[in-house]
Amino acid sequence: MADSDHGAGGSADRGKAASAMLAIGELADRIGVPTHVLRYWETRFPQLRPLQRSGRRRYYRAEDVALAERIHHLLHVKGFTVEGARKALSQPNGAASAEPVAPPAATPVAASHGVSVEALVALRQRLAAALR
Repeated sequence: MADSDHGAGGSADRGKAASAMLAIGELADRIGVPTHVLRYWETRFPQLRPLQRSGRRRYYRAEDVALAERIHHLLHVKGFTVEGARKALSQPNGAASAEPVAPPAATPVAASHGVSVEALVALRQRLAAALR
């Protein structure tokens, strides 16, 4: 099923108009996450609802792309949990100034090993950049 979600050839969105819809593979390539992550986000963020056409292919409109980019930023750059990102997105200001919510066990474990949460977030960012 994963291959059918990539659209024709799984190419990136090069050459498309800004208002053109993106297939799931194109959006995944654009924001740097696997397609199964986008499908997972659809189950956790009710606002993220791409169009589904024949063969259950997903097509993301411009507003869906912007929302997926915001979700990615909150989770992978700011370090929010999924629940924290959901709460931040439900706020009227769109989580512009919201602080990341660390999982309950993350802070004590990191602190007990002499590692700050900021250092872990920076490491996550470096690893994500290396995988791109």
